[in-house]
Amino acid sequence: MAVTMNDVARAAGVSLKTVSNVLNDYEFIRPATKQKVLDAIAELGYEANLTARSLRSGKTRMLGLVLSDLSIPYYAELASRLMTVAGSRGYRVLVEQSGATVPHELSALQGPFRQLTDGLLFTPLALDAGTIAAHRGAKPVVMLGEHIADRRFDLVTMKNAEAAAAITAHLLAGGRRRIAVLGAAAGDTADSPGLRLNGYREALDAAGVAFDPALVVECDWRRDGGAAGVVGLLDSGIRFDAVFGLNDAIALGAMHELLVRGIKVPDDVAVAGFDDIDEARFASPSLTTVSPGMEEIAERSVNLLIDRIEGAETAAEGLHVEAAFELKVRDSAP
Repeated sequence: MAVTMNDVARAAGVSLKTVSNVLNDYEFIRPATKQKVLDAIAELGYEANLTARSLRSGKTRMLGLVLSDLSIPYYAELASRLMTVAGSRGYRVLVEQSGATVPHELSALQGPFRQLTDGLLFTPLALDAGTIAAHRGAKPVVMLGEHIADRRFDLVTMKNAEAAAAITAHLLAGGRRRIAVLGAAAGDTADSPGLRLNGYREALDAAGVAFDPALVVECDWRRDGGAAGVVGLLDSGIRFDAVFGLNDAIALGAMHELLVRGIKVPDDVAVAGFDDIDEARFASPSLTTVSPGMEEIAERSVNLLIDRIEGAETAAEGLHVEAAFELKVRDSAP
């Protein structure tokens, strides 16, 4: 038979209300009484019925996190930081992988996953702002990323274009003039690939260096995508003296392939990335990259969402936050 709160109350010699107060971390309860209840819980092996408790309170103290693909290192590291910040405020995080598909993103907005959480941290790639507004319901949502820049929604993002311009300017300052870009997406102007490509072009213009579309390569945002992208450039005979991967995974894959081919990094080709994932510091050579403010993104987004949930933040219009970035100059592009 399952142990009940009544069993705990009898074993501790207290009322059912006292047991409930202990389980709900009621502030004004005597330490000795609290300890008796905790001892009884441990002895009997009582497990709280969190579902029933959330039905009574209307709160689960759970946040939902929807990301497109957790195999992308940046997303995995961001999820870890978001969980840490949420935990510091007494919340846990449920994670859903959407695959950047319409059905999965809609399900996260209005399906069972949404019912289990008090608010949502959402990185949409397939849905537009109108569809999200029509299906988001009454619980608060904070957008992560740049796909939805709409004042109906809270948004925490990074300075994609400015950061990409800064890392490109660093490569140019090192004497590089034929900078290949890996990870572009055809027709994209508003999401990460398009914004980072725009920043690259702005830096070229500022330095008086002509843009060459032959140096812009589409590829998956993974290590094998970066490796395939640089192989295509090498096999085509296109001349380049630097590679800018639009994320670190691309840059690391490209650097690996260059080294396999006997091309020295950075002597022959400099390599830079974007995201400053943990692996960037430990690559050989270590990877020059952009740190886009992951810690700030985690802090600001989780705290904004919880403030919305708890009523501390009541602004009707969505709040938009851009995290500060920092160049991390390392051995691959000193």
